[in-house]
Parts: sequence; structure tokens; C-alpha cells
Amino acid sequence: MAEAYPTHLKPEMRILGIDDSPLVSDSILVIGAIMRGGDWLEGVVRTYIIKDGMDATERLTDMVRESKHYGQIRVVMLNGVTMGGFNVVDIESLFKDTGIPVITVMRKSPDMESIRSALENLSEPEKRYRMILKAGETIEVPMQRGEPIYAQIKGIDESTAVQIIQSSATHSRIPEPVRVAHLIATGVVLGESSRRV
Repeated sequence: MAEAYPTHLKPEMRILGIDDSPLVSDSILVIGAIMRGGDWLEGVVRTYIIKDGMDATERLTDMVRESKHYGQIRVVMLNGVTMGGFNVVDIESLFKDTGIPVITVMRKSPDMESIRSALENLSEPEKRYRMILKAGETIEVPMQRGEPIYAQIKGIDESTAVQIIQSSATHSRIPEPVRVAHLIATGVVLGESSRRV
């Protein structure tokens, strides 16, 4: 089992920010942006997941482990725990199988009742819901730009995770690795980037 990430931070630590593209087909592009902190884009990786499928954890794990940057990535940062609709990422398994701490970031605290209701329209709703619950407690993170954001963490202590989120949010309240991954994913699929994450 992987151990929790140490609490010392380097300003240019490599963060892999991950976000999915708009849901325009059943095969959803997922982009990973490898950045030094919140300033320098070093690389881009990609994979595909099934819309509302059950393969996101496996696909993201493979994407991380097969990257030439794998040995240098210190944190994986996701835009929420679901991608491609309700393809749920088991962030505990992602942490254990890559050995890299995982942080999810969200603009709003998740509405669990609405999520559970939406899952009833999909296959294996209870399994999906258990995976979402495994992501653990949602913490509120105060941000320099505007309202707080919300996060879930695995493999890293809360104080360190908060520092990483705040220090990498260089151009908006969303950390830059996730924001850049979003811009690339939407630009590739739609032909033009959407600014909102």
C-alpha cells in the first residue's frame, strides 16, 4: 500500500491535472496536463473513457503509469470524482495503484442526494455510489480569488493538500493544472476552448 505524501513542498512540484471533454459521443476524451506548480506546462497525456461507464479508474491509472513523466509526478489532481457523465473514479484505488496522492477539486460541495438520484438511471447504481463515498470527506478550501472551492484527498494530509491547491491556483480559483486540462480537452473536441471548469 502506498504511503501518505510527505508534508514538505517544492514550488515547482509536478502536478498532473486531469479533466474530461464535453459529452459529444460515447467515447469521452480525457486530458492530463503535467505542470510545474501552477506556472509551467511540461506535457500532455490523454486517454478515453466510456460515457457513464465503469472504466475511468482503470484508464486513468494506465494513463498515469504509462506516462514518461510518471516518476516525476507528485500529485494527481482531478476535476471532481466523476468524469464522462457518471463514470466514477475510485480515487483511493487510483492512489494505491499509482503511488501518487490524489486531490479532487470542485467549485461546489457535492449534493449527495441529487447524485444518488441521478445514479438510479444507470447500471450498478449502488456500486457507483459506494465508490463516490470512498472519496471521503469534502473539505472547504479558501482561495485568494473569490469564493472557496471544495476538495477530497487521498494519500496526502489535509494541510499539504490545501497548500498545493492554493499555490497552484495562479490564474483563477481553480488550480492551473486542472484548468489547463479543461481548456485542452474542450478545445480538441469542440474546436474552441471553454473557459469555465
